[in-house]
Amino acid sequence: MTPLNTGATFTRKINKMIDLNNKNIFLAGSTGLAGTSIIQYITKNYPDAQILAVYHNTKPFIEHKNVEYISGDLRSLDQCRTIARNCGLAVMTAANTGGSFQLINKPWKQVNDNIFMNSQMLEAFYLEKIKRVIYVGSATLYQEFENSITESEIDYNCDPPPTYMGIGWVNRYLEKLCTFWHNQSDMEILIARTANIFGPYAKFDSHSSNFIPAIIRKAIDKMEPFEVWGSPDVVRDVIYAEDFAVAIVSLLIHNEIKFDVFNVGSGIATRVGDVVDWTLNASGHKPKSLIYNSNKPTTAKSRILDCSKIQKTTKWKPKHHIKQSIEKTVEWWRENKNWWKK
Repeated sequence: MTPLNTGATFTRKINKMIDLNNKNIFLAGSTGLAGTSIIQYITKNYPDAQILAVYHNTKPFIEHKNVEYISGDLRSLDQCRTIARNCGLAVMTAANTGGSFQLINKPWKQVNDNIFMNSQMLEAFYLEKIKRVIYVGSATLYQEFENSITESEIDYNCDPPPTYMGIGWVNRYLEKLCTFWHNQSDMEILIARTANIFGPYAKFDSHSSNFIPAIIRKAIDKMEPFEVWGSPDVVRDVIYAEDFAVAIVSLLIHNEIKFDVFNVGSGIATRVGDVVDWTLNASGHKPKSLIYNSNKPTTAKSRILDCSKIQKTTKWKPKHHIKQSIEKTVEWWRENKNWWKK
């Protein structure tokens, strides 16, 4: 059947993935858990990709011929511009992060530095004409909610939970700043609202670790009595570092997405009590007494992300089971705790 000729010209849209091979990729926060997982995934799957890996405090510990580590202060616009020059793509994973201890006792630690360095990076990317940027934010920006939450259900008229007031509003501000720079230029910016990331190379220090590394450290140390901060019924969305990295790279290479916001997590409700049980079993520690201390610093009671949007858009899905991933992380910490000081 011959189609009706209306005089209009139609162009078939062909969505092409970006091939990261032979691309220069700016990666901020390269020695953190998020940045490390991205480096490992890109170098394994794109052997000709070039990564300019920026670090500040933690020195590089993974060597690869296609990764150039650069020590820099991302709060400096000039340094950001110098490092980003000649890059076409950028991933922003640099962040001052910490667990509930820091959020309760020194919440300002996650405010100023995160605002300054991410603001400077976005301006530098604009000035250096970087085409495509992934901003890795956090689900701490959401208001309190029950069940799971989609990206569109954020309510800016409601504050984040009290514990996340500072960092939550920082992430809200930075998302709006991403919107501003996208509207001011042709820079493509994709925003990832991430769940709790865990795995090898996480922070295990008692003053800065998130809850899974904290529980693992206590289990390997054979803590007795075994104390856990908060309630066993607290629910979190957690994602293994390798699954996180695949999600971020899937956003980076999907060329048809020019600007959007995506939840990045497992989408599974994981109880703290289950994490404790899995960790104790994997570590072989059988404490005589198990105490859930509600007087210690805690955060929101429940946070689960609806990740159907990124799954539908990019076909990405997490592959690692939470229990098995915790077991892997337990073994990594057992083997590396004597040199890993973060």
